Amino acid sequence: MKSYFTLGILILFSCILNAQELTAKIVDSKTNEPIPFVAVQTAEFKGVISNEEGEFIINLEDVDTNTIEFSCLGYQTLTISVEDLEANNFKIQLEPAVNELNAIYLTNSKPNVDSIIARVNRNLIKNYQNDALSYNFFYRETSYTNFDNLDLEIKKSSKVKKRQLEEANDKLSKMSNGIVNGDFVYFTDYAGTLNAMDDSLKLYVDKATKIINSNENVSLEEIQKNAQLTVLKYLDTTMTYKLKTGLFKIEDSLSLNNDDKKDKNLDQFKIKDLKKSTVSVLDKSKTGTNGMLLEVLNQDDYDYTLANASMVNGEMVYLVTFKPDRSSANFTGSLYISEDTYGVLKLDYRFAKGKQGEKLNLKLLFGVKYIENVSSGTIIYTINEQNLYEPRYIKSESGQYFYLNRSLKFIENSEDGNKTTFDCKIVGNSMSRVELLFSSINSLNRTEFDILEEKEVIAYDVLRKYDANTWSGKQTLAPTTELKTFDGDDKQ
Repeated sequence: MKSYFTLGILILFSCILNAQELTAKIVDSKTNEPIPFVAVQTAEFKGVISNEEGEFIINLEDVDTNTIEFSCLGYQTLTISVEDLEANNFKIQLEPAVNELNAIYLTNSKPNVDSIIARVNRNLIKNYQNDALSYNFFYRETSYTNFDNLDLEIKKSSKVKKRQLEEANDKLSKMSNGIVNGDFVYFTDYAGTLNAMDDSLKLYVDKATKIINSNENVSLEEIQKNAQLTVLKYLDTTMTYKLKTGLFKIEDSLSLNNDDKKDKNLDQFKIKDLKKSTVSVLDKSKTGTNGMLLEVLNQDDYDYTLANASMVNGEMVYLVTFKPDRSSANFTGSLYISEDTYGVLKLDYRFAKGKQGEKLNLKLLFGVKYIENVSSGTIIYTINEQNLYEPRYIKSESGQYFYLNRSLKFIENSEDGNKTTFDCKIVGNSMSRVELLFSSINSLNRTEFDILEEKEVIAYDVLRKYDANTWSGKQTLAPTTELKTFDGDDKQ
């Protein structure tokens, strides 16, 4: 693993980005532990969310009345001036909210939790708007890949000489060792506008960056491709080949010629790929079939408990926990529900113990196995000017175990039909954490949507380290310690 360099002075409590920005940290007044996902409101409909370490960055030009409001479910709301924030060394302490469930319902019967959930379901359509909207957002993805095993070897060849075979396997072995012992993590940030009208979507990206280490980004596809190219270099480059794996013929005319020159622009994202990534996370906040609300509000599948009730900004909020009640349910977590509207203000979820997501096990037949073993997230909603709930922040984490063990056979397209057998075994885990922060969500009409143009690609900046000036002036998520201390030039 890569060793992190030590920062001389952390950014946590200082205003160092530029004269117009400040960075601060929010902690629990009792435990001094950082509080994640606190709404930091700088104007009526403007603000940011603190990151997982309780830190946030704001632009002072966005502060409307020289005061900042901090609100978080489970804590008392706090409003302070910029001067007081500076006087407190850029550290904000929030008081935990009192559990008022027993006090409020001391003389009256407590509300039935199933009745609360039923009312939430009845009000879903009224409370949430999903279409004809323009989402202004900031997207951050942190991805990890760890390889437990990687064996690449040319087993036999009817044409390659023994010395060449040993040389090829030596290169494959070095490539395998470098990957297994490497630390493959990268960060992708981009900001833009996603426009949704009926079933159509258009994405405009204003800026994009990718922070990676000095090694190339590794994926299963890239590993197989690079290994195949290594094998091909020891074959007759004037010939083409059939490539077969197991029972299937993959390609009739695989060739080395010009392969390295094909579509290798490493500094561009395809807009369709970014759109797919953005929408997959956004859909989790919606009330449709892909949304987490519809999943965990299924009263046939889940068991609910009313755990707490407290006053937040003058309204009663219920804290309801849930867990699977049937084998078809997969998640456990909590819901914060407004008593006034029965809208969900916050949803936390994760796989319940022993639960898994999508899986594929063709290990014996095709040498392939895949298990989704991590799925968790947080969705925070806010009420807009039309008294509708809209997502303010979404975090989605996913993890997978993968296994690939197969033999690839290169068959020369000739009368001789010379064959080379290549064995490939890859075992490991991948993890991805995606965050979406929305600065504003506006209504959109058909005419506005139709005149919008969507590009095919967007250039991104390749960085080796986090640069505080990269997103200066934008509403973004504050970097975590992991991101701030990441050094992509540090040799493995």
